[in-house]
Amino acid sequence: MLEVLRSAWKLADLRKKILFTLSMLIVFRIGVHIPVPGINTKVIADLIAEGQLLGFFDVISGGAFKKFSIFAMSITPYINASIIMQLLTVVIPSLERLSKEPDGRKKMTQYIRYGTVILGFIQAIGISFGLRQAVLQPGIGSTLLIALSLTAGTAFLMWLGELITDKGIGNGISLIIFAGIVSRVPAGVVAIYEYVKAGTASIFVVLLFVVIALVVMAGIIAIQEGQRRIPVQYAKRVVGRKVYGGQSTHIPLKVNQAGVIPIIFAISLLMFPGTIASWFPNNTIAIWITKIFDLNSVWYQIIYALLIIFFTYFYTAITFKPSDIADNMKKYGGFIPGLRPGRPTAEYIEKVSSRITLAGAVFLAGIAVLPSALVSATELPIYYGGTSLLIVVGVALDTMKQMESNLLMRHYQGFLK
Repeated sequence: MLEVLRSAWKLADLRKKILFTLSMLIVFRIGVHIPVPGINTKVIADLIAEGQLLGFFDVISGGAFKKFSIFAMSITPYINASIIMQLLTVVIPSLERLSKEPDGRKKMTQYIRYGTVILGFIQAIGISFGLRQAVLQPGIGSTLLIALSLTAGTAFLMWLGELITDKGIGNGISLIIFAGIVSRVPAGVVAIYEYVKAGTASIFVVLLFVVIALVVMAGIIAIQEGQRRIPVQYAKRVVGRKVYGGQSTHIPLKVNQAGVIPIIFAISLLMFPGTIASWFPNNTIAIWITKIFDLNSVWYQIIYALLIIFFTYFYTAITFKPSDIADNMKKYGGFIPGLRPGRPTAEYIEKVSSRITLAGAVFLAGIAVLPSALVSATELPIYYGGTSLLIVVGVALDTMKQMESNLLMRHYQGFLK
């Protein structure tokens, strides 16, 4: 890994991309400290200290929510808009056709941008009403000012993420979430030290927490890199005086083809009901919804795990098409030994993919829920659960792979073999 970074830094174009990505992340961190006008941040800090879902929201936003800066909503409206668009693509045939066209994808990206602004404004209005005790001068004017500031911050983050994806290294949206989580690590270490110093937490509990975190990270890497290889044989073809094919290869089916996307999708959806419920603080149903979607609630963990499993299957079904793979194999004379080309091959690939996806989805859900239960058991005031580790490790692996692919184009052998 260090060799990859060292080699990438020596290449001028890759070094330029790395520096551009880092500079954009610095811009993001600067924006975290630009506050929304008319808000008493002490009230926000007190609400986060209660250990509710807002605490985890603050981790995802990189501390922007606690400061109630223009980036307080982070990039979640963009993710919600992406989820809705992908759901509509499956349901509406015209959108499905549009998604398969090069120009159509640009159009869909435009729709997602519009959806981000609309959803961001709705969520910002909800936050303004839900946290109105923190507003210095409550009123329609103040609410609109806060909502517009938060929406503008989210739109800027969306633009920043797309800029990183186009001109930098890695997925920009994922890297922004990654940077937000990692930026909270020093504060978490200091908090643990203070609790050990005060006698609130024992050294044994802290060491146990660190060991389990390392085991979880190892498990995440194993799942992210794990794959099932389906053998493929290509028949020999004679074209003129040349003979093509005849070699054996394989189709690498990843255990977790969706990466960290199911986690991000699940978090975004789980935050949405709480935001809507905050509009009606005195309503019985709204209070019940707030309790259900509390981070420490058992129901929250169950729903969270089920959503991860669902979105793993959902995203895999959208991005992985066994029929297309089977058609391409048939076109170039490839076949799986013992299976006829075409539909039988597609059905077999889909069957294998479904099985390994189930294993990967259940493992991801377990990893996501287990550390949160550990935090509740040890009573350590840390919001770095399995979700944070999944995102950090997953994004780091994806970024390193992209960097390595750039090096492989220059005939360099990296650390991922």
